[in-house]
Amino acid sequence: MITVDCKDAESILHELAIYVSDYVAAVPAMKFHQFVLAPIMDDEPVDQNEVITAVKEFLESIGEKHNFGVISNGNNVVIKSISGKKIEREAKPVGQMFSCAHCGHVTRYEVEHNNHVKIHYL
Repeated sequence: MITVDCKDAESILHELAIYVSDYVAAVPAMKFHQFVLAPIMDDEPVDQNEVITAVKEFLESIGEKHNFGVISNGNNVVIKSISGKKIEREAKPVGQMFSCAHCGHVTRYEVEHNNHVKIHYL
């Protein structure tokens, strides 16, 4: 498992978790200022280099690549502000995100989430 610390980029935490987990094919688990990526299959670990690449691509896509560094330390990846500036974006309300307890699938739509959960009980 790899932990991605987003204290300096907390306003993009949920968007970043979705992007990175899709990029590396991992299951995200949200925490207070960070998220954890677990492998889908236990025998295939999450590639830390791919996580770092995905984080950098996301930062570049929102125009923040030159303001933030991505630092690797063991199984931790830290997004650190170079200039001390934090990303000031209006965060999407957490209450509007639905996450599957079985596999980590995330959606903003309750109906889609309920239908997805039913698949696990077929």
